[in-house]
Amino acid sequence: MAVRISCINKDPRYDPYHAITHVGGINPDGIRWRFPLARAIQAIENNEYQFYVDVNNDPIAVVVRISPQGHKYLKTVADGDRPNNLLSLDECRLV
Repeated sequence: MAVRISCINKDPRYDPYHAITHVGGINPDGIRWRFPLARAIQAIENNEYQFYVDVNNDPIAVVVRISPQGHKYLKTVADGDRPNNLLSLDECRLV
């Protein structure tokens, strides 16, 4: 199932050196959802969900990568080494 990510949480929000802690969005029925990063990674790795972001009305797939330090993180396939498409999303409101 393809699910759009439309918001993220980072801690602290404007520090580019800290990772995304949560991803979220809105279901077709209007209900907001939010997953911790580990749950979103698990969902991708277990083929439960295929996440994407909308960039200029173009769906861009979100994938799991491993940092040089061995930490798993999310990025879009359109990004280089830095996950700017995800980092540019609005802050998720708590659900």
